[in-house]
Amino acid sequence: MQEVIAGLEKFTFDLEKDVEGQRGSFALPFPGMDSTMCPFRHLTGEKTVVCKHWLRGLCKKGDQCEFLHEYDMERMPECYFYSKFGECSNKDCPFLHIDPASKIKDCPWYDRGFCKH
Repeated sequence: MQEVIAGLEKFTFDLEKDVEGQRGSFALPFPGMDSTMCPFRHLTGEKTVVCKHWLRGLCKKGDQCEFLHEYDMERMPECYFYSKFGECSNKDCPFLHIDPASKIKDCPWYDRGFCKH
């Protein structure tokens, strides 16, 4: 078969030097990213909100859906009209009316794939 002519320990790649020296790293993209606890919400794999398509009988994902397929008033999706306009004229609205000022923002780092907190 093939014989090894030279040892590979003599070869180094520029990439290895860059990684060792952390060359190409940038400043933290968001202020406060280096704090000890992340103040933002991290949604995990558990189904936390009722599927709005399932409520209308239109969800095509079935068990693969990332949303909850059972009626639970405490896990209903947010009311579009209340969140957009600050009021909802439907007195029997089944959706959640959440004050926009009290919402916890999603973590921008977690949304990009990783949050070190």
